[in-house]
Amino acid sequence: MLGYFGPAGTFTHQALLTFSSDEAVPFATVAQALDAVRSGAVEAVLVPIENSVEGGVTVTLDTLANGKRLMITREVLLPVQFNLYARPGTALGDVRKVLTHPHAAAQVREWLAANLPLATVTEGGSTAGAAQEVADPASKFDAAVCAQVAGEMYGLEPVATEIADNPSAVTRFVLVSRPAEPPQRTGADKTTLVAYMHTDRAGALLEILEQFSGRGVSLCRIESRPTKTGIGNYCFSIDAEGHLRDPRVAEAMLGLHRICEDVIFLGSYARADGIRPVVARGFTDADFDAASDWYASLVNPD
Repeated sequence: MLGYFGPAGTFTHQALLTFSSDEAVPFATVAQALDAVRSGAVEAVLVPIENSVEGGVTVTLDTLANGKRLMITREVLLPVQFNLYARPGTALGDVRKVLTHPHAAAQVREWLAANLPLATVTEGGSTAGAAQEVADPASKFDAAVCAQVAGEMYGLEPVATEIADNPSAVTRFVLVSRPAEPPQRTGADKTTLVAYMHTDRAGALLEILEQFSGRGVSLCRIESRPTKTGIGNYCFSIDAEGHLRDPRVAEAMLGLHRICEDVIFLGSYARADGIRPVVARGFTDADFDAASDWYASLVNPD
């Protein structure tokens, strides 16, 4: 059985429905969802990991990096559009208190400032939870910023639609399971990992980056995250183009293992956008095979 960061009606739920119609279990927090995989309560869960406006979802990045190992096996990209929903009979001018999720609040901040300058915005656990709260006649909130699926689910009416400041906003979700053999490479893949430095010193990050650049591996994302062991101690959450089975990625991983205190492999999986990397001369599979054959001929000239 699958799970997801809930409740029902969230964008995560909507993303899950793009590839599975089976019954799934909602979890109140990302941490609870991932821990359910660790405990074996569910086979895998879908959680948000990155937004094109706000960047990485820190709770997902941190929970993946800590605790019993997990593995990403799939990603989903979902265009995100927000509406303002209220109880029937509410007009836009009546809205004084708005409830929504922090990421949603960030993505409609300009619209709210321009159209509801006197309204106060409270950030809660999820957009669907905000819709559920506003649906209660006794709620102190007048409206919720949420998806259409959540507004309709709780019997609300739209008082404004398509209110996102960036209409091209996209959220990236990942399907996380227990560690296993990675999916086969497709040629349009992504590898996610966390790299821990031995010490915070001049050039330490550059040394990590050189493991990728020296093998022709481009990065899709890199973010520093606190290790929670003291002020100034950071690790790096990284998405790299390519698959663990690609020779250039394999060599980069070996290089990281040599120079880092720890490297956590979080999975190689197909890119949702299907974009294939442009591999420079000298870094293709054939180039690595030719180099290996050449070296073997030096060691064993016969």
